[in-house]
Amino acid sequence: MVHDGAMDVVRTVPELRKAVAAAKAAGSVVGLVPTMGCLHEGHLALIRRAGRDCGWVAASVFVNPTQFGPGEDFARYPRALKEDLAACRAAGASLVFAPEPEDFYPEGASTWVEETAVSQGLCGEFRPGHFRGVATVVAMLFNAVQPDIAVFGRKDLQQLAVIRRMARDLHMPVAIVAHETVREADGLAMSSRNRYLSAEDRLRARIVPEALAAARAAVAAGEGSAEKVRAAALGRLSREPAFKVQYCVVADAETLRPVGHVTAGRTVVALAGHLGATRLIDNCDL
Repeated sequence: MVHDGAMDVVRTVPELRKAVAAAKAAGSVVGLVPTMGCLHEGHLALIRRAGRDCGWVAASVFVNPTQFGPGEDFARYPRALKEDLAACRAAGASLVFAPEPEDFYPEGASTWVEETAVSQGLCGEFRPGHFRGVATVVAMLFNAVQPDIAVFGRKDLQQLAVIRRMARDLHMPVAIVAHETVREADGLAMSSRNRYLSAEDRLRARIVPEALAAARAAVAAGEGSAEKVRAAALGRLSREPAFKVQYCVVADAETLRPVGHVTAGRTVVALAGHLGATRLIDNCDL
């Protein structure tokens, strides 16, 4: 264990459990914010959100190899641990868990957690195995920390749905809190992968929040047909030929299954696509 000001930094599960046990013995409510590092204001908002409900907050900084598929960006995923630790400390984290894969996954690990309903479609269609890796690593973190509350960002809508379903189905005693997407001044959802964008593609990326706004505007104008709302979003996306649409779906907010009609408070629009080699995702309520 390393003491970094008022914050501890641990790399192994036994160290993590010892620190959590001490916090619980002191009567603290324990919060958890899982991240893959390269932290931005969106991540820090999650840590601060956990801090409002908890007396003690653990943040994980772990680029999880099991949620990357063949040909994805595991090797080049941005890593900036020194800067991440400083940011976590400033945001009020009590502890950062920053293991190497060999510290966290036992040698010869062969057990998986897999959700088979809300993980289908959307990103699940294009990233086979991704949500199995997500569910497994989050289940491992829940077991290691045993938090009272865990906070996740709304931008990763399908990931949030998978984790909620897993916690429900497996009777995990943790409250899952969703924090609204934190955005740049022009509306682009904050993401660690945004730093992959060239200057030109960063300007083009504004088309993503504009497409969501077009869908919401269609609903606000009285449109109830999911297909017409989807067409409004796709119409806006078509104005930027460099953005290659992967999917654009109007779906039920809980099941993430496509719907035929928009129902207030129960419907979302979600989309994904590429600008160059950078994959962007976003969503909003309708």
